[in-house]
Amino acid sequence: MAEEGFSWIFLIFFLVPLVRIIPRLVRKWQKRDSIVTENQFNPRNSRVEKRRESFERPQDKEMQVLGELNKEVKDFNKIQRNLSIDNRELENILKCFEEQGLMNVVKRKGFFGVKTELYPTEKGYKRYYS
Repeated sequence: MAEEGFSWIFLIFFLVPLVRIIPRLVRKWQKRDSIVTENQFNPRNSRVEKRRESFERPQDKEMQVLGELNKEVKDFNKIQRNLSIDNRELENILKCFEEQGLMNVVKRKGFFGVKTELYPTEKGYKRYYS
């Protein structure tokens, strides 16, 4: 396979990188296993659980929509997808917000046509966070 005297090339190109990579992989696997075992015994310590507790959605659908607007979700389809609300229901909620002065509708011309963006007003921001 290799001529005598050139076997050191195989050591340099194949074994040296493996010696550097294997300890990293072992440390990564150990970290992952330790995190899983901690969360199995105490699920309240998980980051996801803490995140869910701090960002619970309000019960009212209008407040959910207002919350999405305040989280800078500007697109109608994204709001609908995030909250899984019917088209007509979301449209009615947004019309009410516009009439009450809680939201502004901005239409922008772009390369692909007109784009409609939804922005909360200061009044909408105050209503959601009060």
